[in-house]
Amino acid sequence: MSPLPELRYPSVAELFASVRSLAARRPDLCVLEQVGVSRAGRPLHLLSVGHARRAVLVVAGAHANEPTGGSTLLALVRRVLDERQLRADTSWHFLLCADPDGASLHVTPAPHSLLDYHLGFFRPAGAEQPEWSPSVLPPDRLPPETLALLGVIDAVRPYLQVTLHGTDLGGSWVQLTRNVPGLAEPFGKSAAELHIPVETGACDAAGWPVAGPGVRVMPEFGSGAAYPSLPDDARHSTWYHAHRYGGLTAVVEVPMWASDLVDDPAPHPAPVAAIRRLAARLLRDAREVEQVLADALPRLAGADGPLLRAAKWGLGLAPGLAADWVHTPPADTTMAYVGSVDAFGRRLPLRTAAMLLRVLREAGDPAAPGLHRLVTTWSEAFADRFRARWVPLDHQVEHQARTVLATAQHARELTI
Repeated sequence: MSPLPELRYPSVAELFASVRSLAARRPDLCVLEQVGVSRAGRPLHLLSVGHARRAVLVVAGAHANEPTGGSTLLALVRRVLDERQLRADTSWHFLLCADPDGASLHVTPAPHSLLDYHLGFFRPAGAEQPEWSPSVLPPDRLPPETLALLGVIDAVRPYLQVTLHGTDLGGSWVQLTRNVPGLAEPFGKSAAELHIPVETGACDAAGWPVAGPGVRVMPEFGSGAAYPSLPDDARHSTWYHAHRYGGLTAVVEVPMWASDLVDDPAPHPAPVAAIRRLAARLLRDAREVEQVLADALPRLAGADGPLLRAAKWGLGLAPGLAADWVHTPPADTTMAYVGSVDAFGRRLPLRTAAMLLRVLREAGDPAAPGLHRLVTTWSEAFADRFRARWVPLDHQVEHQARTVLATAQHARELTI
């Protein structure tokens, strides 16, 4: 991967300043308000554009390590303000960052390589993620970011909620809480025009109904999970809260680095054997990080910050996930799906190692240099294995924005 000096994702403060400036130009259309505070006291802001009762809610920053969403949100605000037809009978509401605390800890606004991305990596433990916490916590323990997001959904009652997500390396895909007929065509056309692969076998959506290439519909309640060990369930996330108002949610994923290996629909010649090997590698890599953690913990003097909690949480997922891969039939047998499992199996221990490395460096721990070498090796192997190529930031943003607008149009036709 070549250096990318032009790359720049806005910080939450920069995003807020840009949105505030845009809103000030159209006070007749725009309301920018604070709708909550984070656990650390950071404000959560919502921009509302237009006055129609029919509403779309766009959420950025639910995962700190997926920075494209902030840039896409800003592009959408500009388009909604510039294109009158987009707000003719629809109001648009933009939650600027659902997890500002997490965003403050993911410190790679300009990753020039996959290694650079991981050296500043942060993604909180599941219970601390605003959209996922309802799937693992009782209602009386939900974090304030989650309560703020639920409150916005209750106030806006959107016919469509779109949450802007992304992946470090792979392809683009869409997850829907209800099917949106016709979406697959404009989604696929946009991806093709911008040279972004469509991830046809995303293991995040393993076993879910297919509505078109790269478009998956979350299964009904009562359906078995493809990976029973995982503690969270999308059907209990904030994504389903819009259903009580007749709405639905679309999760739009776009990659930072693309791999043309994730859209191959050909049958894998030996999927069971391949996934067994990937499960064994996941366990081996996770144990390597666990050994570093076990050695360092006595020197960390009871540290329990968000980076360490997230690293421990990620390591805790590995044994169950590997067992799922070994003991349940593959949810898909395509080259694309096995490739997605391969990527996930590399990503989980790499992320935990990267976050642990940050903890060790801050503590001046002697294990840090060795762990840095491991993170470097794994990052480079990940990029090499998947022949990673950078997706220009403007292409990431344009594809995600196009998909949001196409989803809004097709979902609107369902509710007229």
